[in-house]
Amino acid sequence: MKIGCVREIKNNEFRVGLTPDNVREYVRHGHTVIIEKGAGGGSGFSDAEYAEAGALLYEHAKDVWAEADMMVKVKEPLEEEYELFHDGLILYTYLHLAADQAQMDALLKGKVKGVAYETLQEKDRSLPLLAPMSQIAGRLSIQEGAKYLEKKFGGEGVLLAGVPGTPKAKVVILGGGTVGTNACRIAVGMGADVTIIDISLKRLEQLDELFGSRIQTLVSTDANIERAVKEADLVIGSALVPGKSTPKLFKKKYLKEMKPGAVFVDVAVDQGGCGETSHMTTHDDPIYIEDGIVHYCVGNMPGAVPRTSTIALTNATVRYGLIIADKGLEAAARDSEAIALAVNTYDGKLTCRNVADSFEGYEYTNIHTLIG
Repeated sequence: MKIGCVREIKNNEFRVGLTPDNVREYVRHGHTVIIEKGAGGGSGFSDAEYAEAGALLYEHAKDVWAEADMMVKVKEPLEEEYELFHDGLILYTYLHLAADQAQMDALLKGKVKGVAYETLQEKDRSLPLLAPMSQIAGRLSIQEGAKYLEKKFGGEGVLLAGVPGTPKAKVVILGGGTVGTNACRIAVGMGADVTIIDISLKRLEQLDELFGSRIQTLVSTDANIERAVKEADLVIGSALVPGKSTPKLFKKKYLKEMKPGAVFVDVAVDQGGCGETSHMTTHDDPIYIEDGIVHYCVGNMPGAVPRTSTIALTNATVRYGLIIADKGLEAAARDSEAIALAVNTYDGKLTCRNVADSFEGYEYTNIHTLIG
């Protein structure tokens, strides 16, 4: 199989879908790897390293797209890349289709086999290709939130950890999954006063065992969320339903009840966001202020630390990518339900139920009825 990888063109996205070590693995398995020149530069990987690993280097992205049987990326393709789709192409990347109808329509029209990192789910319900970026985004959310609490950014001018004789900042985390747990770890480590809210009592019990008396756990209800965020200096939105639009836990009405200059970081914005007032921002222009509350809603947070993010992500994705390349997507999906769950579009059909349920007028087709 011909494996392609191009430079990411999303705003300030410096990650890359394949490292030179990944190239070596694909080549060792008998595949051809084609890399756009400069694709890995933002993550610290030179063209010479890719060439040494056995990749072919192409000058233009369009030529890589044209030849690739499987394109390995990090972020979803942007509108200017839609014209490069071709029938039968396997696109292996984050897609987040529930928040992007235009991309979904383009994949269906192009009959692209869209394999989404975020919906690949193992039998234990773990999300192995989402987890590494969730870990990074969770940790970054506190780092970014602490920065934007500074007065010069419109924040209330509060130090997260405080100092002796002053109160600690109050951090409220909505969602106790991978993002929320990693956010909690950093917030506790910085000395903040942390409350974490989740719908699952079992998950809250696990968090209580993990962090003990250093945190407050609450069951997710509108009343509990409203009471908690009224006192918060920093709110982290980290709720997730795999493949589906994120529930709007952070209501617009809360803003007027909160402290002026408090900060809301919506980590789930690439899946639609868990705030009613959330809209996507970029690393170039990461924040906006609404009703006195600073909103940080960057859709590709881990792109700010591309070296760490690329290595963490590709450590996870290369395993499944090799299975798809070695067997072909159809056989891989028949043999692995985890890979089958990752197939969001196939031959013009929508094959992820949660994505289909996010839009009116779209039908879900089970991938197994298409591949046998």
